[in-house]
Formats: sequence, structure tokens, C-alpha cells
Amino acid sequence: MSSPDPAPGLRELKKQRTRQTLSETAVRLFMERGYDNVSVAEVAAAAEVSKPTLFRYFAAKEDLVLHRFADHEDEAARVVAGRGDGEAPLGALRRHFLEGLRRRDPVTGLCDHPAVLAYQRMLYGTPQLVARLYGYQERSERVLAEALGGSPVRARIAAGQIVATQRILAEENVRRIVAGESADELEAAAVSTAEEGFRQLGEGIGRDYG
Repeated sequence: MSSPDPAPGLRELKKQRTRQTLSETAVRLFMERGYDNVSVAEVAAAAEVSKPTLFRYFAAKEDLVLHRFADHEDEAARVVAGRGDGEAPLGALRRHFLEGLRRRDPVTGLCDHPAVLAYQRMLYGTPQLVARLYGYQERSERVLAEALGGSPVRARIAAGQIVATQRILAEENVRRIVAGESADELEAAAVSTAEEGFRQLGEGIGRDYG
């Protein structure tokens, strides 16, 4: 039996806290004043660090906003790798997405908490952030393809279809909530749409991963 991963040391904990503080400070300023109206230098000053220090934690201004997506980059891959005996990859991903809808996970788009809505409006209303988000999704595709296994090309194509489907499902939920529907009102439709999305995936890639 392998030993559990060691707890992070004090230095690593300090880095994590600094990274979180920088991201939270940036998102707050961007939502208050608009993404384009706040400079990286202003974020650094508000977080009481130097601009070079900020760039040691975040390579680009966009990453200050998209930091919270980094924790989800390998989520689909982890779901596939950790699925139960006899459970197909696509079945595990479908189950995980539906569970996310039920618990109002912001990643599914089915979340009407005011802070989440404000963040999503800023994200999807800023072209630079949307463009950068695709980079995170490409990395999600790569690690998911590795978890799926099999032919590298077929796995990469399947991973691309899965990630795109989940993104479209989430974006549709966000669109409807921003338009005025509550998460509770939308849940049944969101579940139905997710079922249809995964059904279509099953028809396309089910022979290998369904």
C-alpha cells in the first residue's frame, strides 16, 4: 500500500496563499472597475507585492482571472481514472456532470449565486479571457486523452468532443441564468440537455469509450 501524499510544507502553503490572494484581489478589482480598466501593476499594489513577484505566480494578466479553472484542468481525466470497476469512461463522465448539476457546481454553469454570476459575466464578456480559456481546455483535452488510452488519435478526438460538449452545456446554462432564469427553474432542462449531449457523445465515441 502506498503512503499518503505528504502535507505541503510551510513554503508551499505560503505560495498557495499568495497565489490565492493575488487572484482574489485581481478578480475583485476587475469586477469593480472592468477588466480593461485595471493594470497588472494596480493588482500587484493592491495585493502588496511587486509587479515582478506577481508575474512569478501568473504568466499573464488573464491567468489572474482563470486561476480557478486550473484546478479543473484534469478533472475529467481524474473522473475517468477513478471510475468504478466495469464503468465506462463516458458513463463516469456523464454521472459526474449530472452530480455537478445537482450540487450547483459553477463549472456546470448551473449556479445563480450573485458572486458566481458576476464572475461569469466578466469572463464571457471579455474576449481576451475567452481566448485564454481555450488554452486551459486544450490542456484538459490532452490529459483526458491520456486517461482514455487506446489509439492516441482516437483518444484525442474523443477527448476534444467530450470537453467541447461539457463546455457547450455549461455555456448554455450560464446564458439562460444570465437571461433571468434561476438555477432551480433551469435544473430539469439542464439535466435533459446534458443527457442529450452525452447521448450524442455515446453515438459518436461509444464503441471505444461508452
